[in-house]
Amino acid sequence: MTTTGPSALSARDALGLVARDFSAFTDPERPQPPDGPLDWSGYDAARARARDRTGESESVVCGTGKAGSVETVLISFEFGYLGGSLGERTGDRIEAAHTRAREQGLPVVTLVATGGSRMQEGMRALTQLQRVARQTALTRRAGLPQLALVRDPATGGGWATLAAGADVVLGLPGAQAGFAGSRVRPPGADPGAYTVEGQLATGHLDQIVPEDGAGAAVARWLGLLTGGTAPGTGSETGPEPVPVPHALAPVPLPESGTEAVSRARSRDRPRAAAYLDACFDEREEISGDRCGGVDPGMRCGFGRHEGRTVAFAAQCGTATLPAGYRTAARLIRLADRLGIPVLTLIDTPGAANGAEAERAGAGPAIADAFAAVAEATVPVTSLLIGEGGSGGALALAAPGALWVTPDSYFSVIAPELAAAILKRGPERVPETAEELRLRPQDAVRLGVARGIAPAARGLPPVCE
Repeated sequence: MTTTGPSALSARDALGLVARDFSAFTDPERPQPPDGPLDWSGYDAARARARDRTGESESVVCGTGKAGSVETVLISFEFGYLGGSLGERTGDRIEAAHTRAREQGLPVVTLVATGGSRMQEGMRALTQLQRVARQTALTRRAGLPQLALVRDPATGGGWATLAAGADVVLGLPGAQAGFAGSRVRPPGADPGAYTVEGQLATGHLDQIVPEDGAGAAVARWLGLLTGGTAPGTGSETGPEPVPVPHALAPVPLPESGTEAVSRARSRDRPRAAAYLDACFDEREEISGDRCGGVDPGMRCGFGRHEGRTVAFAAQCGTATLPAGYRTAARLIRLADRLGIPVLTLIDTPGAANGAEAERAGAGPAIADAFAAVAEATVPVTSLLIGEGGSGGALALAAPGALWVTPDSYFSVIAPELAAAILKRGPERVPETAEELRLRPQDAVRLGVARGIAPAARGLPPVCE
């Protein structure tokens, strides 16, 4: 299903946006019978016209170049060549590019502008999606990052494999992005759903970057994603754990459970944004769970801490949505595959528990977050910076590597809810808070936390 709308950027223009010193691969051309495998009348003539018009012999240009300081394999679609459609020769080139990436241990950047599979080659063209999927899976298994930049348009199988299947998906403003091309959508369909803006809003795309900033964005991302110790990077021991961040609030340990809860719920205490600013010199954030959801109360991404890449998943003090847990799980698994240590910042009154959250899969999403932390082979360091509400907070806590700040509390349940379950009146909530042993120092004494986070420079030390 090939679209005919023009893309503003040629394959070479797009390459010029994101890389320098580009060197195209030379590859043997697959011999084809006249007019292709279907004997489609006029197919050879159409390809000849496309070649004359674009100067390219296929719908993708592949090679190596530098994005910032990172050598990378680049795959750039030429929409002017039969709508950037995928045929067998396209599959040849993409497979060769991924093979070269694995041989040389290089990341892959794909600049997508395609209308889908090439009709003139029928099912032989459609099966290239399986071929492409296998190549991206092998590259993923090799611990190499894959980044996609969505140009206009990115529809059909190109969107559903090379774009949406990448580790990080960036988009140019206003670009079409969706499985259905413009001519095959249902009548009256919301056009906004088929744009990068619509895909960002529903959790399927990470960032929208301006055309004149695309090169810098790709360079930043590759600098972070290639900073791990995944297989093939030369490390035999794996990454070192993230140092425990300093506590940012100048307060002593609370004397009572009620005081601990009050401090953690204070609007004035430092939140995730303050800790991320203190921890990282630079950072980039992913967005969305790839299942249709975004949680603004969960910030996930990669940052530079003391010269190395660290992944972070940070709760922002709100009830965490199922999409938040799935986004965090996605982040942790990506970091694990790339050999990047993880920092989790815990701050939530608990998981969202409304009907919408249940319909969105709260239980399975929380289970997925628990599993991602449990399965991680890279070290995960956790810091409780505010409220630690039940399993919704514990899901992001690394066993044996959890620290707490003086203005935090961790509890099996909020004291108000505990009192209600025990059929106690509101006047007994403070008593219940004491019985729950929810102060930060209690978490240490119970063996739930390893210790109290050290105070930031210039603040008095924390002591009991």
